[in-house]
Amino acid sequence: MVPLDTNLGGTTMAHDLIIRNGLIVDGTGREGYKADIAIDGDQISAIGDLSGEIATREIDAAGLAVTPGFIDLHTHLDAQVGWDPLMTSSSWHGVTTVLMGNCGVTFAPVADGDKEFLAEMMESVEDIPRQSILEGLAWDWETYPEYLDSVERLAPALNIVGMVGHCAVRYNVMGERSLGDEPATPEELRRMSDIVAESVAGGAVGFSTSRILLHTVPDGRYVPGTLAPKEEYLAIADGMNAGGGGIFQAVNDFATKAGHEFDLLRSMAEACGDVLFSGGVGNGTNRSAGNIGEFLTDTRANAGRITTAAMTRPSGSLCGLAQISPVKGKKWRAIMELPTTEDRVAALRDARIRAELVEEGKEKGMWYDPDHIYPLGTGFSPDYSENNGVSIAELARAKGVHPVELVIDRLIESNGLELFNTWFFNRNTEDLADFLAMDHVYPGLADTGAHIGQICDADATTHYLSYWYRARGTVTLPQAIRKLTSLPASVLGLKKRGTLEVGAYADINVFDPKTVQSGQPTYVQDFPNDTGRLLIKSRGYAATIVNGHIVTEQGNHTGARPGRVIREFARA
Repeated sequence: MVPLDTNLGGTTMAHDLIIRNGLIVDGTGREGYKADIAIDGDQISAIGDLSGEIATREIDAAGLAVTPGFIDLHTHLDAQVGWDPLMTSSSWHGVTTVLMGNCGVTFAPVADGDKEFLAEMMESVEDIPRQSILEGLAWDWETYPEYLDSVERLAPALNIVGMVGHCAVRYNVMGERSLGDEPATPEELRRMSDIVAESVAGGAVGFSTSRILLHTVPDGRYVPGTLAPKEEYLAIADGMNAGGGGIFQAVNDFATKAGHEFDLLRSMAEACGDVLFSGGVGNGTNRSAGNIGEFLTDTRANAGRITTAAMTRPSGSLCGLAQISPVKGKKWRAIMELPTTEDRVAALRDARIRAELVEEGKEKGMWYDPDHIYPLGTGFSPDYSENNGVSIAELARAKGVHPVELVIDRLIESNGLELFNTWFFNRNTEDLADFLAMDHVYPGLADTGAHIGQICDADATTHYLSYWYRARGTVTLPQAIRKLTSLPASVLGLKKRGTLEVGAYADINVFDPKTVQSGQPTYVQDFPNDTGRLLIKSRGYAATIVNGHIVTEQGNHTGARPGRVIREFARA
């Protein structure tokens, strides 16, 4: 890594910051070139040979890439920003702008007495603790624009773009009836449309919904909007258009009614012009990426712009000694109730307790099919095993032991630190390679801020670079940077962000493409009420700059919080 240098020039003509000697990969997809970049205020003021100019501060980027800041199209930092304005773990992975309000779950609009319901729903859907939400947020808003005002007062480190959620809108209008399959009345449709129009006019980039049957409230009912008919969505599209235009974001029920869901996406592309949905390749051996690619191409040609955000690896949940145990049973539960990891490892070393845990594991089985659970190892960077990985079932068979015995041995050897990745999604890794290579599929779907004790994919940007660019070579560096910067910027309609050019906002990364990598997921207890969560750090980023200010330096936060709540967008 190259250190940051300071040069106090002592002249009023000095630039605020010059990044020297870097490989400029500007986000457009064109090949990189050697040049310097000057920053004054919050914007890029010059690009070229600046050897004759000075700056208050300089960064020597020799041997490093200089790129636009990354844009994450799928986060759930809506709550966490309230107590963590540094917005970890996103800010450790080159992200300078995040999209919040995904999957239909937001904290506005909210009526008197409804904040508990919204908090409980967020906990049920996204595993963000209810009490942390209730105590960690100011709750000084009613409408979605007022929520954005509240977030702005927090002075976040990164730029924030927000969407208003179907769940909150529908519940605000229909109350308990919103959780069933009863259609809204014409008057209720008008009110929902008006709320969405007000939200978009006041700064929301669009509207999000959840239709996946996995998303439920605590009593098991589907979240509001899951069963809503197309007519309701078209009324909402009218509201977005009345408010100035916006994107429609969805997580869909492709498992039970794929045809209906694809029809809805196409109809919304026609109605509002911009659709963003969560996509993947499934777990079987069939190659589905091509079919999705044909749908994207046809919809773009004949209906409206449509884009999918995709995970960059197989994912689902992490088990170990942090929060999710390898076996669901009484004996294992007693281990997880011990106060520290050290106590839990000591219990595993006890021969009697170990025998009981193995017996319970043999009786009940692992908490998930061990053929789809992979060890992450103990090096700085986890082994996600996308290519020819070996599951714990295979490792156990090779050693002639039960998978539970293998896991216990590895937990003892790692002092309880090793985690095991459960592949719920995207097991077809070869199809995933084709999927991520498609023109209108953008890497991300990090879910940062959600599922805090289950999984941490906040490093999606770093993983995309270290694995798909460097290890697999499925994309060039300019192609990879374009997919992380200018293309998602165009989806959101960001102005003067996503590329490196004079006059653009200075959202910039300086990193080493030869060494950039993710760290191991680590369990910490830093949420309100000492609640635990997984976070993930990185190596290889010399600096991340937001609106002209260095936010992270050599992987450490500087304390700067120059992020903005972006509320104005370019709309076709």
